Amino acid sequence: MLPVLLFPQFDPVLLHLGPLTIRWYALSYIVGIVLGISLLRRLVRLPPVAATPEQADDFLGWVTLGVLLGGRLGYVLFYQPGYYLTHPFSIIEVWKGGMSFHGGALGVIIALALFSWRNKLNFLAFADRATVAVPVGLALGRIANFINGELWGREAPATLPWAMIFPDAGPIPRHPSELYEALTEGLLLFLVMFAASRKQSVRERPGFLAGLFLAGYACARSFCEFFREPDAFLGFLPGGVTMGQVLCVPMLVAGVALMVHACRSPVYTGLPDPVQDAGA
Repeated sequence: MLPVLLFPQFDPVLLHLGPLTIRWYALSYIVGIVLGISLLRRLVRLPPVAATPEQADDFLGWVTLGVLLGGRLGYVLFYQPGYYLTHPFSIIEVWKGGMSFHGGALGVIIALALFSWRNKLNFLAFADRATVAVPVGLALGRIANFINGELWGREAPATLPWAMIFPDAGPIPRHPSELYEALTEGLLLFLVMFAASRKQSVRERPGFLAGLFLAGYACARSFCEFFREPDAFLGFLPGGVTMGQVLCVPMLVAGVALMVHACRSPVYTGLPDPVQDAGA
């Protein structure tokens, strides 16, 4: 038999500070959001201007709430509604895990809509710049999943050079699907989004980048689901599909619809120039 890799026994806790513990998973959220806001500050200033850097900073609190509340409630509603209906206090136990990307995406969309309305911004133009930064957080989150030894993949042939045995998944060699997702949903999608965002002709079509992200994520996640073991409490759905693939269908449809709408809409000229307005 060919040797397979054994999962490194990472400590899911990065640092112990007395009663306080800092976990890799929590750190991935914090670093992902901070890096995302830093990138957003640069992107909103590119012509046509979608917002000010100060407004990008202000969006930090909004996106944090959107990710956390949406991700948690999405997991509760999409994956284990029966359990949480009988154990409602468990909903707040986020330190035990249980976050849904699709729920988090809905939370961020709501946060984008409310923030854009309150600040009188073009919702789609601002969403375009924000979605470019999202894959950064996705990549970090999937790496944290790997460190935690969770969300492992399906059984892999022992001849696969990177087949891995996870301690909580039995002696069967499996796909390290967390790393597949980090590379596709994270790195690859970011490169595509960033390259597209560099073109002013694309930025002038509000909604195109947001649609590209939704469609790109849906394709990447659906592909990775073929290597990822479904949650034990859910398993496969009728037809052999997974819940992750089902939830990606409306994302793909919405993404394509947004790109078509963007191509048919008038060119976006950006925010008014505050210097010219002051002179007038």
